Amino acid sequence: MSATALQPAPLRLPALLARVYLPFAAAYFLSYLYRTVNAVVGPVIAAELNLSASDLGLLTSAYFIMFAGIQLPLGLALDRYGPRRVQATLLLFAAAGAAVFGLGTSLPELVAGRVLIGLGVAAGLMGALKVINLWFRAEHWPLMNGVLMAAGGLGSLVATAPAQAALGVMTWHTLFFWLSAATLAVSAFIFVVVPEREGTRAPGTLGEQMGAIGTILRSRAFWRLAPLASVQQASFIAIQTLWIGPWLRDVAGQDAATRSTSMLLAAVAMTVGFLSSGIVAGALSKRGISHFATSTGAIALFTVSLAALALFGAALPLGALVWWCAFAFLGTYVIVYYPVLTQAFPLELSGRVTTCLNFLMFSTVFLFQWGIGVILDLWPRTANGGYAPQGYAVAFGVCVAALAAGLAWMAVFRPKPD
Repeated sequence: MSATALQPAPLRLPALLARVYLPFAAAYFLSYLYRTVNAVVGPVIAAELNLSASDLGLLTSAYFIMFAGIQLPLGLALDRYGPRRVQATLLLFAAAGAAVFGLGTSLPELVAGRVLIGLGVAAGLMGALKVINLWFRAEHWPLMNGVLMAAGGLGSLVATAPAQAALGVMTWHTLFFWLSAATLAVSAFIFVVVPEREGTRAPGTLGEQMGAIGTILRSRAFWRLAPLASVQQASFIAIQTLWIGPWLRDVAGQDAATRSTSMLLAAVAMTVGFLSSGIVAGALSKRGISHFATSTGAIALFTVSLAALALFGAALPLGALVWWCAFAFLGTYVIVYYPVLTQAFPLELSGRVTTCLNFLMFSTVFLFQWGIGVILDLWPRTANGGYAPQGYAVAFGVCVAALAAGLAWMAVFRPKPD
């Protein structure tokens, strides 16, 4: 199977960027900001409510369990109703969730808000990838995907030092009220500005469209990529969006201002990774190196960086920050897998293909982010109320073992084309 080519888009490039890319990039910016901001506000909330590491892991990962749970029906909705309507509608739930989180004073209330946020931004990446598939030429997908992901990197960047600075002038409750208002504005922006592309809705009855999900999940091409992509993103997102902050505090001994700067630099490295991924993949493909090989090689190097952090902690050569920046940069290259996978299926299935992969990815993220907290709670708290460095070493080591298993699977599972 292969992607079906569309006729050239009826909009010129400046209009495509202004009316298609920017609205969905704004939504993905918010998605990543919500995903990452607990690395800064989480320790503040944990201290205020006296939360354990597993409580904090559950609170942050609640975003991912709803995010994952909605992916399969989301793919169906994207293909059936189009990304404009789906994205604008879901963002209303995110705005409501941010307001609930801002009003929260207990763990259950905060988890409820986080769940609503996860539901509301669940189409942040998938809706944007669908729009790119609809409006841009297939040869431009890796580049546009990387540029899109850079908007997420900017969201992660704002969730570091700027979020820390915001906490100096407002409470975390007020911060989430502002995020709720911004989310409502982006929802309206998408609904009003983004055009519909006629003739691209998925054909067939609802039952037939649901049956296509089974076809995807039985595909050997899908299952060659999915295990490694899932454990890589689980390790990357679980740590980058929460546990990097406590690690910098408990292992590297950084104060709040210093670690927010460190996280900012890691977010910059991640943004550069997103921006460069499509460019590097395109340049290497001209030299005969496939997108598949580029992404897999980057994941292997990512595994090395995390293994070094697990084994040596803050005593790494060149300093831990260099390794965290390498971790953040290399963690982005899994995006190169998406066009590899979507081009193995007809275009009308593209929404369901990417959301099937996302379902597995973010279910695994939920387990890893919560699981790291559970592992940290196996050691007594330190004298200053932090978590034991040995706990981080073991938790990160478990992630490395999962990555090694995923790479081994990739090496031995070589299916013939469907």
